[in-house]
Amino acid sequence: MNIANRELNVSLPEQMMGLGRAARAAAGVLARASSETRNAVLDTAASVIRQSAAAILDANERDCEHAKQRGLSSAMLDRLALDESRVEAMALGIESIAKLDDPVGQVIAEWERPNGLSIQRVRVPLGVIGIIYESRPNVTADAGALCLKSGNAVILRGGTESARSNAAIHACLARALAAQGLPEGAIQMVPTQDREAVGILLRDMGQFVDVIVPRGGKGLISRVQQDARVPVMGHLEGICHTYVHGAANLDMARRLVVNAKMRRTGICGATEAVLVDRACADTHLAPIVADLLDAGCEVRGDAPAAAVNAAVKPAERSDWGKEYLDAIVAVRVVDGIDAALEHIRTYGSGHTDAIVTDDAAASDQFARDLDSAIVMHNTSTQFADGGEFGMGAEIGIATGRIHARGPVGAAELTSYKYVVRGTGQTRP
Repeated sequence: MNIANRELNVSLPEQMMGLGRAARAAAGVLARASSETRNAVLDTAASVIRQSAAAILDANERDCEHAKQRGLSSAMLDRLALDESRVEAMALGIESIAKLDDPVGQVIAEWERPNGLSIQRVRVPLGVIGIIYESRPNVTADAGALCLKSGNAVILRGGTESARSNAAIHACLARALAAQGLPEGAIQMVPTQDREAVGILLRDMGQFVDVIVPRGGKGLISRVQQDARVPVMGHLEGICHTYVHGAANLDMARRLVVNAKMRRTGICGATEAVLVDRACADTHLAPIVADLLDAGCEVRGDAPAAAVNAAVKPAERSDWGKEYLDAIVAVRVVDGIDAALEHIRTYGSGHTDAIVTDDAAASDQFARDLDSAIVMHNTSTQFADGGEFGMGAEIGIATGRIHARGPVGAAELTSYKYVVRGTGQTRP
């Protein structure tokens, strides 16, 4: 049960302030808790999730049925749906987080001054993190686990469409906290779907919340970035590109493009635009377009792309820079790597962009000159994921330039302090 639910007759602002006070108190406990204790909670949580799989799936089935009645898109339904393998993946993700090195107390750098002072830069938790997310119930498990690993308390606010699933997963995390003697305020869930609760969290809880992490669609993240009075860590859109360079291996390019677009179309790391170099368009463009069409993808192309297959729909200007989150992709022919880079800078969102090429110099230029949070060479943009980066899981992909960029894992949920040790030095 959420702490704020104990007094059902209190106002929504008071409920939210109750969450904040409990989170701030829990953050102090977590910052002092041993790595062994926090890891024990994570291992217990993974076991409880496995034991509670039937209840989680039952809750998710009801969420999915309600979402279908509301007419949610296929991409949103895919994000929402759980099955036995996805529940097991949640448990495995939590266990993998437990096995990571503890970031809290980690010495990032150290040096000694000529006067004998020893200086260390040491990782510390951020404090209290507010996470606002849509659809994906696995975020409840990932976010709770990553915050706990990094010594942070967290206030979770999931979407209406996944409310039952989130509650079932959160109950597992709460049981694990209780089993290891840590406060329930360490991982809390906003107990209402009232949209005003989000407003209170963003505007009025600065004394309790240190950072907000939004994860969801453009509308949600825009609102968070506009209304928040505390720092925000997140990305607005995942407009990802795959650029097939003139020196790309054809077989590799075909495999990577289809995977980057079609493996899961509703994730932020899905490729939304394919750029094909004019130098290889005669050999590469037609088979790549055909592969996408055969995979069930709608292709919207410029004039050269439309000319290679009658099934290609003419692209409009709005197709460049659009996050489809669906089986739709834009395809364009570009005149070399500089044109590809200019297109990505103009229409991309700084999330994840990939080049396919056997030319090392072209790969180096792409990585050097493109300032996206994640830049890839000869691999699928679908690898833009904290779990695939060895972080166990992620809260999201940050595209800002302050604090964290790319997948936000446990280490990215820390700040640092300086520890200075002397032997009696005084400053002249």
